[in-house]
Amino acid sequence: MEGRKAKILLADDDLTVCTTVSTVLEMFGHVVTTVADGRDVIDIVDDSYDVIILDINMRDMGGFETIKVLNSRRSDIPVLFLTGAGSMDYVVQAINLGGYDFLTKPIEDLDIFNVKIRRAIEKRSFVLRERQYKTSLEDDVRSKTQELEETNKLLLRYSHSLENATVQLMSSLQNAMEEKDFYTAGHTMRVTEYALMLGLAMDLPEKELVVLRRAAQFHDIGKLVIDLSCIQKPGTLTDEEWVLIRKHPVVGANIIHPLGFMEREQFIIRHHHERMDGKGYPDGLKSDDLDQLTKILIVADSYDAMTSRRNYRSNLNMEEAICELQLFSGSQFDGETVDVFSGAVRDFVLTFDVAS
Repeated sequence: MEGRKAKILLADDDLTVCTTVSTVLEMFGHVVTTVADGRDVIDIVDDSYDVIILDINMRDMGGFETIKVLNSRRSDIPVLFLTGAGSMDYVVQAINLGGYDFLTKPIEDLDIFNVKIRRAIEKRSFVLRERQYKTSLEDDVRSKTQELEETNKLLLRYSHSLENATVQLMSSLQNAMEEKDFYTAGHTMRVTEYALMLGLAMDLPEKELVVLRRAAQFHDIGKLVIDLSCIQKPGTLTDEEWVLIRKHPVVGANIIHPLGFMEREQFIIRHHHERMDGKGYPDGLKSDDLDQLTKILIVADSYDAMTSRRNYRSNLNMEEAICELQLFSGSQFDGETVDVFSGAVRDFVLTFDVAS
């Protein structure tokens, strides 16, 4: 409001009153627009006006009817009622309708008249400042929110990049470990393929497949810190050597532990040698304690171990390995998982043979 004149809209069907009141308002430095009816007010009023003065009794649309329409439009321009009648009913009705103040006609006390107009203008000025502050605040919040969203996107991209780099590094270490042993070369890749094949056959969602893939890729990473000479030796392993090898699930889980984004993978890696009957290791968990992804990895890992050549035994063919899985279904392996895997691996081999 500072630096400009207040803009006032005056409605009265008495030409003499309009002329007199507008003259007084202009004398106090305001810009006045006069109309003869409430409908004219509704037609021309906009947000540029600071105060509206309404005669209560006008021929077509009176002041009370006019303010009802203004209220329906959510107008926040202060409304003063101009009347010569001093009825208390008018006062009560005006207050109930949200009228800001009364002006009596004829104008007898210019100072009081000026004070009421000034208060209405100040009210309007406060409303405008509050609106501007709210708009500015909303803009600032919107801007900060956008900045935060952009920052979060950058952090998310960085996080994904870091995760991918970590996974790639660990994959390299895993591959390096397997290359040391002719008999286990390619084991991780095959187990991962079997696990994903089974996960797809069981209609797992994409997020679950991501966890399953990572768990399969690193299920044997604990062997990095185990002396592989016992794995490569001819003949069966001694009890002490088996105790050493059986530590690799726990060691692998401990390697994964610092990686917060692989919390579920840590559980699967630790328990991929458990059994449904609780006779597995390292914790002796039973079927109900194991999630679906762990049950999948147990089957995939065991199947590849059966069908891969080892220095201490010959490998099984596909049908022999499936029979072995079904033989221990319910005790060592989850029955439903074995059933789905048996069909999926047969279909896979059949498709591969046809394609060849």
